[in-house]
Amino acid sequence: MRTRRSGSALLTVLWLTAALSAIGLAVAGNVRGETERTSTGVDDTRAYFIARGAIERAALHILWRGITDDLGHPIYFRSGQPQIALDFPAAQVVVDVIPETAKLNLNAIRPDELLVLLAGLGVPEDHATEITSAILDWRAPVDPLHPSVFDGFYLEQSPSFLPPHASFKENEELLQIKGMTPGIYYGETLGAAHAGLRDCVSVYGSTYSVDVNGAAQATLQAVGVSPEDAVTIVKNRAEHPIADYLELSSLQRALGPGGARLTLGGSTIYTLRATARLKTPEGKLSDLRRTIAALVKFNFPGNTKGRATGIEILRWFDRT
Repeated sequence: MRTRRSGSALLTVLWLTAALSAIGLAVAGNVRGETERTSTGVDDTRAYFIARGAIERAALHILWRGITDDLGHPIYFRSGQPQIALDFPAAQVVVDVIPETAKLNLNAIRPDELLVLLAGLGVPEDHATEITSAILDWRAPVDPLHPSVFDGFYLEQSPSFLPPHASFKENEELLQIKGMTPGIYYGETLGAAHAGLRDCVSVYGSTYSVDVNGAAQATLQAVGVSPEDAVTIVKNRAEHPIADYLELSSLQRALGPGGARLTLGGSTIYTLRATARLKTPEGKLSDLRRTIAALVKFNFPGNTKGRATGIEILRWFDRT
């Protein structure tokens, strides 16, 4: 009898031990998971502020583009330079320098250019035609004799609204037009990033020439460059950006009429997009990347409007 009782007690103890071990493992797993998530959150925050600082530092480099060494070479930034690589004690950051002249002006782009642009972004023809018509309608003034065919669509939305029938003031207004989708605007499909409409048009964009080093492939096609030549330009500039007008002139002659609409650099407004990668304790780069961007206006020394030299942050994009 005592043997049976001892066996039952031992079995009970074993079951309790197993249960407590399972609970302990579960708690340990949860604690480890929460610790890793907290660590990732901390790293994300660190990378965010480093990327933000990199944008401000890169903006100063662009502002100081006129400063040269004894041989006349730019010390901080060369006009037309597509990227600025910055090294920090805790991270490395690459800042993409995208002049708004790399994009076509949203309020001036012609319907035929817009159709070619959307086709270059992979939008089906019927869908591209709908979006083009909606953009033209949005920026066209009200005609009392010919009411807009799109107004009824906007009034059926929740909340309902009427389009301004005036020039676009912000690029994000495109998200409200009929036919537009986040994938077309932002350029993401099932998590795969590619050029979107926001990378090709801007309210601050160019009405004619586009920057050869910054224009998206679809933008190059919209100004008359053939798809094959556009692919070649994008591929070649990644390794060797066009650095001077002599090289640009040679490319323009090779491209024909479309080449005449290519230029170098921007005017005074740039998008600076910084991607930060933290360094591990061993000095290697971590897999975590944090990208933010800013729309920056530069008041260069001796500007025609007589403004004090400096920069103005027009817009922050904390999640790009």
